[in-house]
Amino acid sequence: MLNSITDGLLCCLMGKTTNAVGPLDSVESSNGYSFMEVKPGRILRIRHSTPNRPTLEGPEETQPGGPERGTVHCKRKITVYRNGQLVIENLGDAVRSEILHCQNSSGEPNSTVELELSDVAGQAPAQGPAGAPGCGTREAAAGPGKRRKRKPKKVVNIDCKKQITSCKGTHSDVVLFFIHGVGGSLDIWKEQLDFFTKLGYEVVAPDLAGHGCSSAPQIAAAYTFYALAEDMRAVFKRYAKKRNILIGHSYGVSFCTFLAHEYPDLVHKVIMINGGGPTALEPSLCSIFNMPTCVLHCLSPCLAWSFLKAGFARQGAKEKQLLKEGNAFNVSSFVLRAMMSGQYWPEGDEVYHAELAVPVLLVHGMHDKFVPVEEDQRMAEILLIAFLKVIDEGSHMVMMECPETVNTLLHEFVLWEPETPAGDVQEEKK
Repeated sequence: MLNSITDGLLCCLMGKTTNAVGPLDSVESSNGYSFMEVKPGRILRIRHSTPNRPTLEGPEETQPGGPERGTVHCKRKITVYRNGQLVIENLGDAVRSEILHCQNSSGEPNSTVELELSDVAGQAPAQGPAGAPGCGTREAAAGPGKRRKRKPKKVVNIDCKKQITSCKGTHSDVVLFFIHGVGGSLDIWKEQLDFFTKLGYEVVAPDLAGHGCSSAPQIAAAYTFYALAEDMRAVFKRYAKKRNILIGHSYGVSFCTFLAHEYPDLVHKVIMINGGGPTALEPSLCSIFNMPTCVLHCLSPCLAWSFLKAGFARQGAKEKQLLKEGNAFNVSSFVLRAMMSGQYWPEGDEVYHAELAVPVLLVHGMHDKFVPVEEDQRMAEILLIAFLKVIDEGSHMVMMECPETVNTLLHEFVLWEPETPAGDVQEEKK
């Protein structure tokens, strides 16, 4: 017991990797790391940085527009037919306004997206103007009278108003959550955590179970999607404030989506980095790394590490040093195997993603060997408010390869807020 506590503290204070933290009360350290017991004996390492703000901080600055500032009317109808066809009708201001900058060939904003649930994610969607989100109509809706009326299998109506505002480091009600993916640790976010901490943001980044310095139960059920999602729920509920921004990488994107769906009033914005398409998780497909699960059963830790090295576009001295210093990919073969086989989340399909009314920034490294760019394009096509940004020099670990570029994109999105049309403001005042 004493050794377990000592190992945990050394891991927290000195960056030592152990995966063998024993049960202990929440321990805070001076360098921003702590341990959180989400369940008895299930302990996660967390980096929590709270900025030192002046005690006499005045009220947050008021901006023109009052309560109507950044308000978007999210109205959407999602219809699923028995043949697998998915039809999305965008009826609110989120499409008519300049938020999406996405137009069809006639120059008018798209109001209907018609998709086939069985479509291959590798098919590229229609593209908007340069610099716009990757969204469009995969298949043009047939005109009236050309299609027999069919009885839908499921109809989902979304009608809500979201106030999307700029989040600055001086705002005390803003928290940024960073969630890593399979094989990583919170250390892959080092550049982003340092960047936003210096700007005055409160940041929270956990190690998933079995990763970094979190405890590593020797039972496969500890690594299912649902078990890990409940861990992230516990972390979120402990640190969340009024406006929370979720940033996920790879498998971590699924947990961000889960939290955004569970807490729509608390999740303000979401950032998805190389997360892939809006498909339900199936362990047999091994969608995160595009690799059959059966192969992972035969991988030793060294081979798994070599495989994950493919996440870098280049294999120069800088990238090798990042792997050594980043404390990432240092997981046991048991944890890696259990993580991959536990990726079962049938609820997280395209309809689930289409229901999200939160703004989403999609960041993709063009040289990603695990997630094709077409998958992120598909995600942008499904989401209601989405921006897709592709980084030409990056790959799967783009936040480590191109930290300055990624930090700039993330910060711009954190500060972004839509312009409320003057007509809508007048209508709200009435």
